[in-house]
Amino acid sequence: MRATVRRAAAAVAVLALLLTGCSGGDDGRDADGTIRLRFQSLAWQKESVDANKQLVKEWNVAHPDVQVEYVQGSWDSVHDQLLTSFEGGEAPDIIHDASDDLADFAYGGYLADLRPLLPERLKADIPEQSWRTTTFGEGVHGVPFLQEPRVLIANTKLLKASGARIPTPERPWSWEEFRQVTKELTGKGRYGIAWPLKEPVSVTLNLGLSGGGQLFHRDGEGKALLRFEPGDGVVAGTIHDQVNTDNSAARSALGMGGSDALPGFFGGKYAMLPLGFSYRQQIIQQAPEGFEWTVLPMPAGAGGAVQGVSPQTLSVAQESPYKKEAVAFIDFLLRPANMVRLARGDWMLPTGTEALADPSLRGTRNGWAVGTALAEGLRPAPAQSVRGYPEWKDKVATPAYQEFYSGAIDTGELSKRLVEDGSRVLARYQR
Repeated sequence: MRATVRRAAAAVAVLALLLTGCSGGDDGRDADGTIRLRFQSLAWQKESVDANKQLVKEWNVAHPDVQVEYVQGSWDSVHDQLLTSFEGGEAPDIIHDASDDLADFAYGGYLADLRPLLPERLKADIPEQSWRTTTFGEGVHGVPFLQEPRVLIANTKLLKASGARIPTPERPWSWEEFRQVTKELTGKGRYGIAWPLKEPVSVTLNLGLSGGGQLFHRDGEGKALLRFEPGDGVVAGTIHDQVNTDNSAARSALGMGGSDALPGFFGGKYAMLPLGFSYRQQIIQQAPEGFEWTVLPMPAGAGGAVQGVSPQTLSVAQESPYKKEAVAFIDFLLRPANMVRLARGDWMLPTGTEALADPSLRGTRNGWAVGTALAEGLRPAPAQSVRGYPEWKDKVATPAYQEFYSGAIDTGELSKRLVEDGSRVLARYQR
């Protein structure tokens, strides 16, 4: 009996060794030495998924010793999913995310500092203001590679019929002029604009830069402080007045997402929509035949033609044993020609200077030229490096802005909640 047990145990041990030999060790390397990396992508539009998968395929053909596995992730759950993966020791090697989601992961030690690994070509190709979106403390914890400005999508016929001056990136509307134009575009059964503000905070803060607002400041020790100054009220005040005073903005749209507002836009209920640049693809796919639309720059104020953005990023997990190989893959993925392919797949702008100069991204068709002209004015989103921002946004700022835009509270109460209530939240993260 004992001999039988020993033979069985030996067989199990041999089988285990064989399986280990076939599948590779815990270090992500096969028995033949092939390194295997997992790349979690958040691409979701078909063209973007196709571009990512094709680039992974091209890498794998050219690099038989370092094979990359494409793993599909989701924007809806990426933060919680990554947190679980990090804590469980199962994070993908290469991580696709957005810069405003990285702060807690970077400060928590989950993301590798890429500074000693990044090739000079890539560092030089991406402007400094874009690198600032992924710099936390002393380290660079992601490569920013795609970004999108917010633009106005206008019904061409209604805009021309109004007689309004057509704004250009060189000469955008002021916020006052914009408010007047939306009044002129408002008519029976039609609003001059709809603000789909289901998620009002980032839109307000990012556009607020153009009005001279900042809201988040730093003290001498680098701690984040909240101050509501006159510039912080320009964009928020314009939206509030369009909805509650002028009736030129549709109140019912405040709770919508961008996609929800498109049917009303196509049906002539709204003359203009402020949307992210990538929404152009949905418009092309869904607009009724013969519908004419135009891409316009957002208004500008005392802060100039600037707005905040949170670029899409590629990071490397701190626990990955093959950081150098992971960064080599990122460098391949973001070569200028490849960055153009990714940008076109997502209908966004590349951060890379060389890719941004590609003629295919500078034509007038579908508004590409307007978007690329706005690239110089894109800045890091005001609060993305602030620890505690997600909680401030969800528990304080979102309900405060929603009530302000609906007319339930005034500017004084909005300021009080954002600053006083918000400061108590931030204090817990900055002790």
